[in-house]
Amino acid sequence: MEITELLTFARNHRASDIHLSSNHPPILRVHGDMSPLRVAKLSQQDVITILHSIMTERQRMDYEEHYELDFAVDFGPNNRFRVNAFNTLNGPAAVLRNMPNEINTLEELAVPAIVEDLTHLHKGLILVTGPTGSGKSTTVAAMLHHINKTYAKHILTIEDPVEFVHKSVKSLINQREIGIHSKSFGAGITQCNA
Repeated sequence: MEITELLTFARNHRASDIHLSSNHPPILRVHGDMSPLRVAKLSQQDVITILHSIMTERQRMDYEEHYELDFAVDFGPNNRFRVNAFNTLNGPAAVLRNMPNEINTLEELAVPAIVEDLTHLHKGLILVTGPTGSGKSTTVAAMLHHINKTYAKHILTIEDPVEFVHKSVKSLINQREIGIHSKSFGAGITQCNA
């Protein structure tokens, strides 16, 4: 099975996630429900072949060494996926999360007014927490977008991996990915203080 065919099928069916797991067919998550595709089960080698086809050489080495890897991959200008590759009792597996092209505004997300108030702070630490799929990345992206269009600031993100790609509006935005643009969060934070 070609990964591009699978990604196109998933996008056309509005799947938020694609689950690849050894000894299972590919599974799409659509509106929170898991729907296995009516195709043959993926072998361990099938999953490895798919993963290696979207990884760089460095990512392959990291995956082989650490047995897991988070990264993002682009398939054309409007197809970005966050990938979590890992190993299970059955063998290699991965979840590919479809990343929206457009960043929602805080208004579109209908978040409480306090969230926008936080974007006006000049110092401090804001933690956005919650379970998988609860909208943490989407909320942070909307907050950054609001700051970007409201203030002339320097916004530096250090991500693993970069999920939402921001374009500078009023602010200058520099996005760094661990393993590509910085060796670690610690090194990335040190550089942002320079």
